[in-house]
Amino acid sequence: MANDETAGRPAPRQVRLDHRQVRVLAHPLRMRLLGTLRVDGPATATVLAEKLDTNTGATSYHLRQLAEVGLVTEDPDRGTGRQRWWLAAHDMSNFEPTDFDDDPDTRAAVRWIQGDQARLLVEQSERWLAAEHGYSRAWRDAAGMSDVLLTLGPKRLRALNDELWQLVERYRDESVPDEPDPQPVHVFLAAFPRPEGGR
Repeated sequence: MANDETAGRPAPRQVRLDHRQVRVLAHPLRMRLLGTLRVDGPATATVLAEKLDTNTGATSYHLRQLAEVGLVTEDPDRGTGRQRWWLAAHDMSNFEPTDFDDDPDTRAAVRWIQGDQARLLVEQSERWLAAEHGYSRAWRDAAGMSDVLLTLGPKRLRALNDELWQLVERYRDESVPDEPDPQPVHVFLAAFPRPEGGR
């Protein structure tokens, strides 16, 4: 992993999700709230409701649920009177699916979260395909998707995923070079066995 301090950035705040956090996070609005706070920074429930096309009451309720398990927190530098500003407590969260083998409810929540990630991949891909004609040739040639079928055991698959993640983190941690038209880029990593014949 790149040294965040030498790159001039603080190391990302990470959390390994526990049972309670996973169960609370397995909700469509809560996932969107946490994602928006991580990407766009601190906001009030009203601002978040407008961004996510929902109502302030629902947004406030779900922010409190996320706060109860330590995934969001109030921003002490911005709150004034009745106006509460919220921020993500961490930049990244992770877990191993096997962390929850002993808890059927949390396993179901993990499946929902992973399914939501797959839905987000499809949604973002479709948005890109609908909008790509408005981008420059350089962007259209740089962006894309592909797939490959490898024959790996679990040890090598884990090594591949770890190496890919280190590469992504290196790009995240590096200073943005003097390059024309830098924009946020959504990167998804997915690698799993190809189920065949009920296996």
